[in-house]
Amino acid sequence: QVQLVESGGGLVQAGDSLRLSCTASGRTFSSYTMAWFRQAPGKEREFVAFINWSGQRTMYSDSVKGRFAISRDNAKNTVYLQMNSLNAEDTAVYYCASPVQAFLTSTSAGDYVHWGQGTQVTVAS
Repeated sequence: QVQLVESGGGLVQAGDSLRLSCTASGRTFSSYTMAWFRQAPGKEREFVAFINWSGQRTMYSDSVKGRFAISRDNAKNTVYLQMNSLNAEDTAVYYCASPVQAFLTSTSAGDYVHWGQGTQVTVAS
């Protein structure tokens, strides 16, 4: 059974930084893309970033490009999201996710079947 557990959320001021972590268990972590999505109140879940199985390919949404960085440590079965220059629009529940198919890369939430429980990020302006 695949399990994803996020941590690192919290309340910060605009301009601050946070690092989210997501630790996976239940399958060969190094064979799967890992992604971060977020969902703000009253809005649909949206793609934030993904990193492919080897860590050599990343992709970001336009809203976070240049401010967020995704990375992974396959030895620790963990993916990270470094978030800098946070603003109020970044307030959301952040979820890590992984697809059912090894080596698949996608920005679509529908391609991801394993999800963490989410971690709240609140940015005060």
